[in-house]
Amino acid sequence: MSTKLIVELKDITPEWIADLQQQYSDATLEISIINTKGVAQMNDEQFWNIISLLDWQQDQDDLILQPAVETLKQYAVDDIYYFQDILAEKLFDLDRQVFAEQIGDRKYGEKKHFSVDVFLYARACVVANGKYFFTSVLHDPTKMPKSYSFEALLYLAAKAYEDKTALRWTYLPKKSYETFSNRKGWNGKSWMAAIL
Repeated sequence: MSTKLIVELKDITPEWIADLQQQYSDATLEISIINTKGVAQMNDEQFWNIISLLDWQQDQDDLILQPAVETLKQYAVDDIYYFQDILAEKLFDLDRQVFAEQIGDRKYGEKKHFSVDVFLYARACVVANGKYFFTSVLHDPTKMPKSYSFEALLYLAAKAYEDKTALRWTYLPKKSYETFSNRKGWNGKSWMAAIL
């Protein structure tokens, strides 16, 4: 059995160590030091600057992400979490029926199956194409990409975090970006009612 403890260095006392030794007398301790100080808290401008680093000259998702991952992993761990929160907020903003009706052959409202994943990946494509494209789509849903997606963007923060810390990414953003999470964008429909 493995137990993961996260504690600030300033809170480690001889008493705390003694308690650990008593509770886990036969255990091995692995220590990862994560510096959460440094660059100022992630903000919208920094978010878009990192997004602008995506290398569209590459033909593989990992290579497209790489420059952005390399930059994001230089930030403090908390900033990587904030990056994911900002991404989730933008995907949530696009989680509306009016956008889902504009994604080409797999659009919402057709008699055939509507894929919640395809719509999520299309929204990720909008964000991946930068601030100006994102803003233009928000103002004009007809600019939503037709049959384009970029699922890999969803994993950018996780990759930066794992590269930085060598720990598994388990962070859940403050806002869900899953399709139908923005109930107001679907006239209050639940996900089940929206797909039936």
